[in-house]
Amino acid sequence: MAKKQFKAESKRLLELMIHSIYTHKEIFLREIVSNASDALDKLAYLSLTDDKVGMSRSDFGIEIKLDQGARTITVTDNGIGMTKEELESNLGVIARSGSLQFKKEMEQSSSGENMDIIGQFGVGFYSAFMVSDEVTVTSRAYGSDEAWRWKSAGADGYTVEESRKDTVGTEIVMKLKEDTEEEQYGRFLDAHEISALVKKYSDYIRYPIRMEMVKHRRKDKAEGTAENAAPEWETYMETETLNSMVPIWQRPKSEVSDEEYRSFYKEKFMDYEDPAAVITVSAEGAVTYKALLFVPARAPFDFYTREFEKGLQLYSSGVLIMDKCPELLPDHFRFVRGVVDSQDLSLNISREMLQHTRGLKVISANLEKKIKAELRKLLENDRPGYERFWKAFGLQIKYGIAAEYGAHKDLLRDLLLFYSSAEEKYATLAEYVSRMKEDQKYIYYAAGDNVARLGKLPQTERLLEKGYEILYLTDEVDEFVVQILGKVEEKELKSVNDDNAVPESKEEQEKHDKQIEENRGLLDFVKETLGDKIKEARVSRKLKSHAVCMTADGPVSLEMEKYFRSLPDAAGEKLTAERVLELNPEHPAVEALRSAFETDREKAALYARVLYYQSLLMADLPIEDPAEYSRLVYELMK
Repeated sequence: MAKKQFKAESKRLLELMIHSIYTHKEIFLREIVSNASDALDKLAYLSLTDDKVGMSRSDFGIEIKLDQGARTITVTDNGIGMTKEELESNLGVIARSGSLQFKKEMEQSSSGENMDIIGQFGVGFYSAFMVSDEVTVTSRAYGSDEAWRWKSAGADGYTVEESRKDTVGTEIVMKLKEDTEEEQYGRFLDAHEISALVKKYSDYIRYPIRMEMVKHRRKDKAEGTAENAAPEWETYMETETLNSMVPIWQRPKSEVSDEEYRSFYKEKFMDYEDPAAVITVSAEGAVTYKALLFVPARAPFDFYTREFEKGLQLYSSGVLIMDKCPELLPDHFRFVRGVVDSQDLSLNISREMLQHTRGLKVISANLEKKIKAELRKLLENDRPGYERFWKAFGLQIKYGIAAEYGAHKDLLRDLLLFYSSAEEKYATLAEYVSRMKEDQKYIYYAAGDNVARLGKLPQTERLLEKGYEILYLTDEVDEFVVQILGKVEEKELKSVNDDNAVPESKEEQEKHDKQIEENRGLLDFVKETLGDKIKEARVSRKLKSHAVCMTADGPVSLEMEKYFRSLPDAAGEKLTAERVLELNPEHPAVEALRSAFETDREKAALYARVLYYQSLLMADLPIEDPAEYSRLVYELMK
């Protein structure tokens, strides 16, 4: 029997494919099982119009056999089979797919309108050579009494000869390579390994995938055996269906209980807690797909690190294509877990990636809207549940607003929560606006590292006394967020540090102008004493019981300066705030400063530096020279 050669380009493609196309060798089983599923699909579709098939969908299946002695894996299906010509055409010319040709033919008839066959490239079969020294295919086509055997040891060619097969279908026998130091091919002869691979990649193939598994059971006690005798066990073989066939996301929502969804999530994504929210999607249109998404109850330990990989599991026709497809999720919703299943995506030659992303972009945009809607529903209907979600992933929502120059702020704005001084709990921006005083112009906020410290800031005292609500911002990204948001329902977000933050009556304004005039010389002296440590000294509009506070002019706030200082890149230190030392002229300490300014300039300079250092402490800013500050305090104690 003469060996036939692959065409030159096919031979080269086979060599490249075995060594380059597939990322993981274990993919071979997914590809062989998928091809078997395609063959079953073809015969199943024919059975709809051809009574001679004599089989229903429940009669179809795939069988896997392992022979450790012979080092073979055998995959058998009772699908449509192949003639001699089809064996040579489909297996002798790489990248010629019988599945694709069959699909084209069936789509021209009414019975094939919704046909779903994933073997579109004709190369998946050759993945078997990644793990096999030799592959033998025995097939008998539907409607034929003849069977043919195709055999190949790889790129050096193949043979085709007549064979015998009692039933319609195809049997593929893969003789595994010998183990090496780099690769243990023998692991694919372990039934538990094969079972795990079927579960991972082919769990949702619509036909049963069966294999004999080793089982253990307790023997019945023989007559005369003592009651206290140790039990005896025996080993036996039992055929098991390895796959679940119908994925939970393909079942109507009305037929799936909440407990089933929760159990699926915990098993699939290895989480011990119930998800915070379950999202189901069934879409038809430009791209038809189904999705089952979950919002976890807590953030993974590596969520806010570079090592965390976002993405949803991507299936095509029940076959796992990508374990984490990042294109399906925007960064601001990167915490979502789940699966997407679509037959409308164009896969690349290895079925491990997508050829292009147009369909993927459609799905991603739709999922983004759906996730947002479900989070809003959680916020409105289960406030405690949403607040637990917020503690886990609120920072990610804020990052989403700050990213891409605020491109997503309109989408994410109403998901935000901030701690409220009035409510002493979380509040949305809309809730804050609904409680604003009739004449209130601004949404007030204070930024710092914790709520307790913010509640004691000197800058907040007069606002709180006037009955204004203040939002306490405690994350580093918060001030970037409020700058990007700008306004909410035409109400400007205003920092308590802003010079005009506290609303003033005409009388208060006139009093303030008078204080500026009376203290102009003192302010110039303080600025001269402190030099470039501050941009200027000014009479404060906001202080009441405190003598001083430190604020900032310009776009960089004190909190932003702290953030830039914390960056490992030294260039971040160059972004500093323009510091302003605000003085309360009615405070005894400032009165003492004024008195010294008029009688003892050296003492006045000491007072000015002490007040400067105190303003830094209250603003939680670093003191450049702690020893100097201590010396100044000692001087005052003399």
